[in-house]
Amino acid sequence: MTNKRLTRTVTLSVIVLAGLGALMLLRSREANGRTTSGFIAAPVNAANQPVAFTDVTLIPMDREGTVPGQTVVVRDGRIISIGPSSSAAIPTDAVRIDGRGKFLMPGLAEMHAHVQGPQAANAEEMNRDIMFLYIANGITTIRAMLGAPNQLILREQLARGEVLGPTMYVAAPSLNGNTAPHAEAAMRLVREHKGNGYDLLKIHPGLTREAYDAMVKTAREVDITWAGHVSSQVGVEHILDSRQSTIDHLDGYIEAAASDDLKKAMLSGRTVSLPQVWRSVTDDRIRALARRTKEAGTWNVPTMFLWESFWAPGNPAEWAKREEMRYAPRQWVTNWTNQKNQRIAADAGNNVTSADAALHIQLRRKMLKALADAGAPLLMGTDSPQMFNVPGFALHRELQVAVEAGLTPFQVLESGSRNVGRYVAQDLKKDEKFGTVAVGSRADLVLLDANPLENVRNLTSRAGVMVKGRWVPRSEIDKGLQALATKYAQ
Repeated sequence: MTNKRLTRTVTLSVIVLAGLGALMLLRSREANGRTTSGFIAAPVNAANQPVAFTDVTLIPMDREGTVPGQTVVVRDGRIISIGPSSSAAIPTDAVRIDGRGKFLMPGLAEMHAHVQGPQAANAEEMNRDIMFLYIANGITTIRAMLGAPNQLILREQLARGEVLGPTMYVAAPSLNGNTAPHAEAAMRLVREHKGNGYDLLKIHPGLTREAYDAMVKTAREVDITWAGHVSSQVGVEHILDSRQSTIDHLDGYIEAAASDDLKKAMLSGRTVSLPQVWRSVTDDRIRALARRTKEAGTWNVPTMFLWESFWAPGNPAEWAKREEMRYAPRQWVTNWTNQKNQRIAADAGNNVTSADAALHIQLRRKMLKALADAGAPLLMGTDSPQMFNVPGFALHRELQVAVEAGLTPFQVLESGSRNVGRYVAQDLKKDEKFGTVAVGSRADLVLLDANPLENVRNLTSRAGVMVKGRWVPRSEIDKGLQALATKYAQ
């Protein structure tokens, strides 16, 4: 095939594969007096045409390191062959993507995402936009952590390729002190959520020990896992003894690492300020909790950047000008600005000083580093969208915080790739193979211009993203992002 014909083949294939995802954004309709738009994925059979990444350096993520000079062939949404480019067999009808000087790794994961429920205005359109933002940022798997029936529908649309976006696992509506005030309510909700097809249970604060234990017992009976927050009446230690699958936000750890006297005071109902708790935390207690987490096999989704956004000093008006805010609805950004201003005022009213807030951030970073050092399993996540966390973009800020906390780039990348595949297989019990560049793995891939093992910031230098075998090049991602920026500027 001549270079001219090859270029034409690639261009036409890109239009088929990605055009109806990003380019269809440009088709708009009138709603509520303004122009809106939505993302429509290519037909599901677009993934059937083979694609070959030629002469690329692999970051396989089943081990640390790189493998140069490889050709990876994808067909029907799976990797069908990997081998040296000098001897690789490439199907004659394959779209060839030149990987010289580039790095191919598994797609990333957002393991604490939030998707719009049916009560949100323009929920379907907004969810399509959010799904595109994930793909635009190299995120090919998400775990939606506050489910609703419309998300079960979206999960299947994504799986069939009717909506351009990641593979999605959906947590059930929350079990908390209001929805499950006693054991009987907890048991009933577990059975309902399992019957409705949710992938896991979502735990929020407020559960009594009795309700939590009833939830655990029933969840084991019906074979569904549970994840999320730590209720103060339950505590991290009991959560770990119960083998909760994930603890999100490092919830409850800092309190559990406080002095015994302060913990007794809190349990007795005495008023204890947060700074008092933070000042009593010791490194020995942090390390002991990390070891206990490793023994329990409980995963942590730390959402570091979000909590630092809550506590770090700063000017919300300046944060609202960050580049990624262009891709968020104006109302989101306005709400986040107001919320941050309210937090600043509340901290001042509660005598939480900037030194106190800095201590809390430091303790969270110590806890994350201790978990990594102990070998306790980690998963990547941000809790987007909230408090200046724009879906997709926030993940890259999250990864930088993790590196600043002392994790290596490989540990960070592992938390969003191989670890996620393990979690889905072990805890969600889904028959999936992904998170590594290996024959048979789902073809969720990111092609990068620089090596992220040298610097995680290189994850933002994307030449394109492959989701379930469908290739979306940088040019189409940029068009989609520009269309979103135009839409939200209205």
